[in-house]
Amino acid sequence: MSESLVQRVKSWAARWGEAWSSFWFVEREAHALAVIRIACGGMLAYIHLIWLIRLSDFLGPNAWIDRDSIQTIHQNDWAWSWLFYTDSPWLTGAHETIALLASLMMMLGLLTRVAIPVAWFFTLMTCHRLTLSLFGLDQIVVMLAMYLMLANSGAVWSMDRRLFSASKSASGDPRWWIALSKRTVNNNIATRLIQIHLCVIYLFGGLGKMRGEMWYEGSAMWFTIVNYEYQSLDLTWIGKSPMLIATLSATTIFWETFYCALVWPKLTRPLVLATAFFVHAGIAIGLGMVTFGVIMIVANFAFIDPAVFRHLFERSKLEKA
Repeated sequence: MSESLVQRVKSWAARWGEAWSSFWFVEREAHALAVIRIACGGMLAYIHLIWLIRLSDFLGPNAWIDRDSIQTIHQNDWAWSWLFYTDSPWLTGAHETIALLASLMMMLGLLTRVAIPVAWFFTLMTCHRLTLSLFGLDQIVVMLAMYLMLANSGAVWSMDRRLFSASKSASGDPRWWIALSKRTVNNNIATRLIQIHLCVIYLFGGLGKMRGEMWYEGSAMWFTIVNYEYQSLDLTWIGKSPMLIATLSATTIFWETFYCALVWPKLTRPLVLATAFFVHAGIAIGLGMVTFGVIMIVANFAFIDPAVFRHLFERSKLEKA
């Protein structure tokens, strides 16, 4: 009896070990991550362009949050940035210019292995400096860039592919600062980390909404629609149908809370991702948060099979190795 139990435990542990290994350590194509890289790089470039245009307001001596204030805010935590110690227009302008160029290189896939870490680090330094001035967009692009550093997202649809593929040797990528191997374990690890991070974001977003009485009584969506601060479209006509408002409110909180469970099964994944698209498209169009809505839709691409993007965007069936 005891031997049978031991064998069953060993068999169970072996199955879990195989499942764990297949979840993390299998090769994955780079096509979905390449789409995320292009969108994330473009969004980072947009953010840094805004920060550069309004440099004095964000990082100057008379910034909305000055150096003394930001140092006080972070005196008891681990956040650090060299921008805590300078408000020189030349130094902060150089910082933002480097970040902008690195973000454009990330988008284009030029020297990807260097461009992504540089874009991520310089953006992180600015985000730490701009505490209390950030939005969800800033946090999501930093998160995506952090995980893209692990991947070979420049292996497809990139300048690296065009410029260096001819020099790729039979043994692998020609130089350490580019990555041309399309199928790697790194791609899978980066994808899984993005997926898990999204699940955490949505779960706590849903739990946070559950603390609000309006979400329980079904009126939350109405107060969102009539908020003039965010109103881009006049959707007040929905108020003629309280049942529709209640349904939208209940659907949103259910989807957000249970995203982390329903996005993994193949049966429910298409419905969850379709809901994500409509929710974030609604945020983009109805509430005026276009950039945030777009980047959240792009982040959900991590749950789409890379082959889908390969078939959509690659015209030739065979691509040169």
